[in-house]
Parts: sequence; structure tokens; C-alpha cells
Amino acid sequence: MASSHLLLKHFPSIQLSKTTIKTTTSSFPTYSSSSSSSSSPPSSRQEAILQAKTSLSTTLHKPLNNPLPIPSKKLKKQRQPRYRVEIPILDNSPDSLLQLSADLLLDLPLTLKGTKPTILILWPSSKLADSANTAFNSSNHVLHSDFASLTSLALNTADIVVFSAPETSQLEELRRITSEVDPRPVVLFNPAWAFDDEKNFVGSLSNFIASFDVVYSFMGLEVRGILSKRKGVVFRCVKDGVVSGGQEWLVMVEQEKGGELKVVSRFKRRPGIAVVENVLYDLMAATSPVTKSVKFLRDLASSVTGGKKVKQ
Repeated sequence: MASSHLLLKHFPSIQLSKTTIKTTTSSFPTYSSSSSSSSSPPSSRQEAILQAKTSLSTTLHKPLNNPLPIPSKKLKKQRQPRYRVEIPILDNSPDSLLQLSADLLLDLPLTLKGTKPTILILWPSSKLADSANTAFNSSNHVLHSDFASLTSLALNTADIVVFSAPETSQLEELRRITSEVDPRPVVLFNPAWAFDDEKNFVGSLSNFIASFDVVYSFMGLEVRGILSKRKGVVFRCVKDGVVSGGQEWLVMVEQEKGGELKVVSRFKRRPGIAVVENVLYDLMAATSPVTKSVKFLRDLASSVTGGKKVKQ
């Protein structure tokens, strides 16, 4: 295999053109229905939000309306519902994060005993929490707070707690709050770190983050050869609210003829950068004498942090 490197950079848009990642009005790639499983990656921002909204709401329905029983001597403590959602963000501005969060969470098709459940969204800063009240049009069913300003009243009122774009410096607080609201469901939405950063989390923090089941994730990638480039995605979408129902992680790559995305590999567990890199190099080696590089566009909400490009 030729020597090469992996580039990590932010994915500013879910609009995947046939030549490069752009934030312009370039079209999404087409998908081959014969190559997809029960789910296919979205062809537009609206479809991505709808897919994530459907996946999250159907997954939340059961634990929300059938709360876990109180542990006793005869009944073992059951696992708290913890879910994770990752959706592409348009750019690295706070406004884009606020709008995306509102699009996903404002009108979730959920009911709790015939009424809308109360959702508490915890933001990484007080400025974002204040702006969220405007972005969400002061919804009575959605509360907003930053970590420092969180009150017991807000925490006790919430039926669901959502952590929106939390930073690594807030992990201990995130874990503490998650424990406090147990057995109520919690959602980790677009964390500000990349999935591969989690291998550096130590001890109980690593186990804690791993306890969140990914119900929706969509991540773009690009394979660059000497004479060609090819686009693709890493994708998972839980169907029918069954997290343990065998929904695989799909690696799909754009075909040279027709531009359709075809599944090239499936994983039961989330593949890291090195695993995806090997899959793509093997794929390109079959059609290209030399693979120059693989550009891996990391989890989209991380663009909120404005991190720098990393070369390996």
C-alpha cells in the first residue's frame, strides 16, 4: 500500500458534490436502492433532519411512556435510556447549531400521557442558552439552560434531557446530570468532539460515553487518488425504535460511473478512522495504481468548535 496520510477536517455542509465538498447549492449524490439496507443516507438537509427526528422520536417513545421500574431487592436496576444523534451542520456559526437543534427538537412527534413531554436542552454556554429561547420561539415544552445556570426546578421538570454540542471540559458535569435524572432518558446531540477522540477518554468517562446508543449519524468522506476523487458516507439510522435491532454502520462510496453510492462495507460496531481508511484504501487500490490520500470529514457538529485541521 502506498504511503499516505489521513486528513481530519470539519464538514461544513451535507451537500456532497461530485468533485468536492462545498457549502454552495451543489446537489447531493444519488443512491442506489439495490445497494442500500433498510435505510439510505439523506439526499437533502431536510431529509436528514426528518430521518433523525423519526429515528429519535420512535426510540424515545417506549422509555418515555413505559418508565423503568424502581429497583428493589427482587428487581435489578435497569439501564437508563441514553441516546446519541449526529447531524450535519451548515457552518461553524452558533446560529446554525441553534437552527438545527430547533429543527430537530421543537416539534418531535412525542406524547407523554396525551401531552407533549418537557424537553430540557443544556447548552455549552449561557449565550447559546439565551439565544435558544428566541430560536425556539419560547416554546412552553422546551426549556433552555447552560451548565452553570441549571436549577433543580428545571432538572426536576424535564421529561427528557438533551445535551447540545457539549465540550470535553463539560464531561464530568454531563455525567453528573445524567446520573441525577436517571431513569429519565437523555440525549447527546452533536458532541463537540470527534468519535476517535473518545479513545483518549480515561476510565469511567470512556465507559460513560460508550453507554450512549447512536440512533442516527451521518458523516461524509472523500477518497483522493492521483487521477480521481470519490465521495462517500458513513451512516447509521435506527429504525422502529429498536436500538439493538441489528442496524449496521454502512460505509458507502460513490461509483465512478453514474455517481451512485454503493455499500462497500458494513460494521456491527461504529468504525473508527483507521478502520474506514483501510476499507477505502483497499477499494481504491483495485481501481487506482496509487491512492494519494483519504480525507475523512469528521462528525459535523464538531464544526461548532472551530477546531483546526489535523494531519496524520
